[in-house]
Amino acid sequence: MKKLYLSNTDRKIGGVCGGLGEYFEIDSTIFRVLFVFLTIISCGIGIIGYLAVWAVIPRRPKA
Repeated sequence: MKKLYLSNTDRKIGGVCGGLGEYFEIDSTIFRVLFVFLTIISCGIGIIGYLAVWAVIPRRPKA
């Protein structure tokens, strides 16, 4: 079963977009662009969404 985790390797701020990219097996840049687009068209709601997702998604456990 696949689990969603924050990325430890593909991260710019919190690892949210990297983790989503790893989970859906697509480039994390697409998620970064979507968050920026959402932030621009919604006057900042994208930032609140990013912070909420960052708070909810767990870090990957150390192996």
